[in-house]
Amino acid sequence: MHAEFWQERWRRHEIGFHLSEVNPCLLRHWHALQAAPGATVMVPLCGKSLDMAWLAGQGHPVTGVELSERAVREFFAENDLSFSTREDGAHQCHEEEGIRLLQGNFMAVTPGQVRDCQLFYDRAALIALPSDMRRSYVEQITHLLPGDATGLLVTLDYDQARMDGPPFAVSPDEVRELYGTHWQIELLEECDILAENPRFIARGLNRLHERAYCLRRR
Repeated sequence: MHAEFWQERWRRHEIGFHLSEVNPCLLRHWHALQAAPGATVMVPLCGKSLDMAWLAGQGHPVTGVELSERAVREFFAENDLSFSTREDGAHQCHEEEGIRLLQGNFMAVTPGQVRDCQLFYDRAALIALPSDMRRSYVEQITHLLPGDATGLLVTLDYDQARMDGPPFAVSPDEVRELYGTHWQIELLEECDILAENPRFIARGLNRLHERAYCLRRR
């Protein structure tokens, strides 16, 4: 899943991963992070997620990171937000009050660019990556965020033999393997959401487990 793959998905508007509403897991479980008022949230591989506008509406400034310029511009347009653009290291920084989107490669983000972030939210980043890219992604999350950081992680799990990703299946064992060294992991919820997702039934799945985790730096 290299850069050109995702750029092409956005060019063709093949964005089945985008939700037309705020993610229900976010609404149910954000409180579990006990986030300090005004704490800034990093949202990796953010697309044009409505979750960012919701987080900003809760008083949390948002720093999203997204490869696709189209996704960034559509986010601001669809939320009726104006924005300014400037160079920021290897990224284009598009921002308006409360929301800053860094357009470019997440792996090229530096700690200085997200030094104000104490939180992260991952609903569609880890599951967008094949297994050989996940460890580097998690190492980058850990590198970028401070020692008291907290995050909300949402994963999907299914029989990978029945469907190729993305989204990819990420099991609880893999979450523990990837995050367990540097993060405390609390499972907040596990439910089978297959009945609510007929497109995955059509692709041959017989189960689709969604899990929400609260992660806290050790």
